[in-house]
Amino acid sequence: MRVSVIGCGHLGIPHAAGMAHLGHEVLGVDLDAAKIDQLSRGEAPIFEAGLPELLTKHTSSGQLRFTTSIAEAAAFADVHFLAVGTPIDADGRSYDPGQLFGAARALAPHLTRPCTIIGKSTVTVGTTAHLTRLVQRLAPAGEAVHVVWNPEFLREGHAVEDTLRPDRLVAGLTSPDAEAVVREVFAPILADGCPLFVTTPETAELIKGAANTFLGLKVSFINAVADMCTAAGADVIPLVQALGMDPRIGTGGMQPGIGYGGGCLPKDVRAFTASAAHLGANDAAELLRAAERINENRSHSAAALIEAHLARPLNGARIAMWGASFKAGTNDVRESPALALASLLHTRGAQVTVHDPHANATAIVRHPELDYADTTAEASRDADAVVIGTEWPQFRDADPANLRPLVHNPLVVDLRNVLDADLWRVNGWTVHQLGRPQPAR
Repeated sequence: MRVSVIGCGHLGIPHAAGMAHLGHEVLGVDLDAAKIDQLSRGEAPIFEAGLPELLTKHTSSGQLRFTTSIAEAAAFADVHFLAVGTPIDADGRSYDPGQLFGAARALAPHLTRPCTIIGKSTVTVGTTAHLTRLVQRLAPAGEAVHVVWNPEFLREGHAVEDTLRPDRLVAGLTSPDAEAVVREVFAPILADGCPLFVTTPETAELIKGAANTFLGLKVSFINAVADMCTAAGADVIPLVQALGMDPRIGTGGMQPGIGYGGGCLPKDVRAFTASAAHLGANDAAELLRAAERINENRSHSAAALIEAHLARPLNGARIAMWGASFKAGTNDVRESPALALASLLHTRGAQVTVHDPHANATAIVRHPELDYADTTAEASRDADAVVIGTEWPQFRDADPANLRPLVHNPLVVDLRNVLDADLWRVNGWTVHQLGRPQPAR
């Protein structure tokens, strides 16, 4: 099929490359000419495992092209994926659909033949119906233009894998013709056994918000339990393992840390909480707001933990922060807990040097007040404490013996529980991990 993907960001780029890999002819659209030039050369402006290879392969073959012209996309494609951003609004609670409706307004006047618009962006319930009325009013093809909501469930760091081999597909629609298009465009994925849930648009919109918010609840829950473990001298790791054996619960999403971040989960939890309040589900809103507050307080809890074990005030302390991205596998630093903590430590007078294997360049744009280093060794030189804020495997595999002579104080605060603490202790380090007891002396 001929497919356009409107919006080339963390969602749109992997989706465009994935659609090309499935055999479709794909045209990616974005207003940023510099980004389009870079993508046209087969170069990824974001870090995602497997993405450079897909871009190189399919731009070289001509299967995947990029443009700044939405009119070209309308003339080229019969299926248009909307993958533009829906950031949180100025009220801090709901989505800002400006980019979404802007893209639809730009596309619709060029739609002169039957086609299908498939929304990927995360939106407030009711958006599909509103968008359908707008597009059918503006498009010369009128009611022959169908709008489908197909929410994405991508995990950053695994976006290519999740695009090509998703665990489920959801399509919110009202037309049998639209369902036929969805089944055709995703035919290779469905043939591999991926289940397709065909629902109303409103149900599809709520499914995405509910999924991310439930994950946020799990993350906040296990972080609260980790704090209880710290207070009680208990160990959160076997607790999670035992809890996860219950088939009603499972271990997915229950990795203690310093909170969830990124471009999706924080805003989705906020917006879903706001939707609950708007719909009059006040008990639900109260529960969800509690999960938000736990997440919002994680950087302050982590800073208190670091200061408690520094044996000196934070003011003037040299801190090596390992990690800037909100999670391993991506260079996305939006609402990164590691960077939030680094910034908080900086405001309290610490001299913070950050190292991330892939996210230094994106981090320095958002937090130029921090220092940055190209290696863990450089970041750790003369440090009073090493803090692990992102769960990169490079940090797990770091050599504590080689790092020991570089630091001023051999203290590591592992906020992601990635280290082999015994190995580090044998090599002369004091190790503190989130929700885990210190060994008896």
